[in-house]
Amino acid sequence: MCYSAEAWSLYDNYVKEYSADIDIRSFWEIYLRRDEAYRIRRPASEIPKIPKGMDFNFLRPRNDQEQEIKALIDSYNSGVVMSSEQEMFKQAKRVADAERKLEVKETKAALNDVRVGGSKVKQMKRWIADAKRTTVEPERDNRIWPDWYLPVLMVEDGKRVVRAMRYHCRPAGMDPSIDWTKDGRVSGTYNARRDNLTRFWRNQFGHTHGLIVASKFYENVDDGKGGSMVLEFTPRTGELMLIACLVSHWTDPNGELPSLWSFAAVTDEPEPEVAAAGHDRTIINLKPEHVDTWLNPDPNNLEALFAALDDKRHPYYEHRKAA
Repeated sequence: MCYSAEAWSLYDNYVKEYSADIDIRSFWEIYLRRDEAYRIRRPASEIPKIPKGMDFNFLRPRNDQEQEIKALIDSYNSGVVMSSEQEMFKQAKRVADAERKLEVKETKAALNDVRVGGSKVKQMKRWIADAKRTTVEPERDNRIWPDWYLPVLMVEDGKRVVRAMRYHCRPAGMDPSIDWTKDGRVSGTYNARRDNLTRFWRNQFGHTHGLIVASKFYENVDDGKGGSMVLEFTPRTGELMLIACLVSHWTDPNGELPSLWSFAAVTDEPEPEVAAAGHDRTIINLKPEHVDTWLNPDPNNLEALFAALDDKRHPYYEHRKAA
């Protein structure tokens, strides 16, 4: 399964490479929801997660719509700075109080306050610096995980369009509870197994397809010591990966919840080097000549789609332990 990826977050890349239009409203809606949810202190799980790299689409607004989104980004960042500063001062006081107690007597509680409070102060400083930063750090700013939003290329009414979507697909018609397992973890619908395309994914496969462009992907593997570690996989050729995706537009039949554009990356049996590194799936990296076939699916010709998936690229995926 593709646990995480470093992908294009600038929609102009899709405009230049694929002559795509931009569904700017989809970006505005996500930024508006994030700003509103943060300001009213919704639980973290209800605040849309957006990679900072996507913010750089609006660093220098070119029209009124982009200016509105930049204002939402500025509002959100100001809120992050303010709340982080308040928390930082609170934790700094916690550390100072504990250090005074330690001068008198060493206790586990005081030691814990120094350790946890100090860690929190460092975290708040990072959050403040990130909120203020206007320079790009690709490996941090373009990385996504399940439930994060990203520009996705698709075809709609015969035209290529880039739309902001959540990486964690909620198939149309299904209950929102599909997003979570019974024990409260993120469900596996951020990936679509190739051998399940005509069953669970039958309403998307052959109907609503998408594409993201990525430079790296990340997987959780066994570390051989009873735990796990994250490996970073990169094509040895240095080429960008054209990752086949399924797309869904979910709407609430009761009209109470916001509609949701979301996607899942299609995965297949692992490439040999990925299997040797300890993982059992690999994303499908399309050949450029199959992009049109994939983005313009014919539900009456699934054979052509399977042929495109079968004829995928096989770069050697070098790996290293992720930083």
